[in-house]
Amino acid sequence: MPRVWLGVMLLAACAIGGCQDKTPVILAQLDAFGGQVDVSLVGVSEEQAQQASAIIAQDFAFLERDWTPGSFGQLDRVNRLLATGESFVAPPSLRPLLEQCKHYERLSAGLFNPGIGKLMALWGFHGDPPAKPVPPSAQAIAARVSAKPSLAQLEIQGLQLRSTNPQLMLDLGAIAPSYAIDLAMEHLMDLGVRNAMIQTGGELRAIGDRSGQPWRIPIRRPSGSGVFAILSIRGDESMVTRAAYDRNFIFEGKLYHAIIDPRTGRPADQVRSVTVVRDSVFAGAATATALFVAGPERWAAIAQQMDARYVVLVDAAGRVHMTQAMADRIELVDSDEEILIAKDAVARLAATRSGL
Repeated sequence: MPRVWLGVMLLAACAIGGCQDKTPVILAQLDAFGGQVDVSLVGVSEEQAQQASAIIAQDFAFLERDWTPGSFGQLDRVNRLLATGESFVAPPSLRPLLEQCKHYERLSAGLFNPGIGKLMALWGFHGDPPAKPVPPSAQAIAARVSAKPSLAQLEIQGLQLRSTNPQLMLDLGAIAPSYAIDLAMEHLMDLGVRNAMIQTGGELRAIGDRSGQPWRIPIRRPSGSGVFAILSIRGDESMVTRAAYDRNFIFEGKLYHAIIDPRTGRPADQVRSVTVVRDSVFAGAATATALFVAGPERWAAIAQQMDARYVVLVDAAGRVHMTQAMADRIELVDSDEEILIAKDAVARLAATRSGL
């Protein structure tokens, strides 16, 4: 189980302003999925925090062991059996995740596709990356793309699982942390925790508030350095950012990232970052991935299909696209970028296609 560090601090606003309600924030940190998981708990005792942190560590350890490619866990076993084309009994914990994956793949018109594990492996992003990654050949990429793996080819009947395409390989590495956050937060709420935040990398979920104040979440710039905007979250919301800086390698001066377009077999290159707010981290991760692949022309239509209200996207040219709902709540730190609201972008695209 991951090692957990606990620390207690007073809310900065109270500590500086001397307010009477100095509600302590208990911070916990653990390592999982190759990164750091930060947990903030408000208004709980140290004993409650210890119990909550132990449960969170257990959730993350379980999913990291079983669902990380190349870890010799349940996912590797499932992928071996899927390649046979025969029915088999899948781990019960895997079915709800696969059902959600199938749902969001369908809503995204296939732009979110966790069935491209063989493509991810070809690029070196399936499990542990190679020490010196090199882009695969065009022929190898074309062979993987032509197989057209899709979760639509995954048959689920009770606990039985079967693939009608032997080239289908599951890659849950990019969404397992999202699912782990959702699972851990549900367990926290079962314990009676009402104000908390769990974050790893560009994914987080927050419930309640921070001693009467909303959780103020910075959104990193597409370059990965500095703050692009601030978003306030209160109640029960999740925020996910997908960006080219997350998982990548550089070869001969060019950056190759792990957000692969299933249609081309190559990293999507029309977007630099996407941030979405959804009711769960898993929904946010699926949506942000699909919109990143969709690009500046299709993102608004795909967002509508996926019922995503709060979206901000920075394209390869540095232009900022967002839904009206996101524009109404986001606080931009930089104000000199070109801003395109979704309805304006859609209207501009329609005019371009009609020759106006």
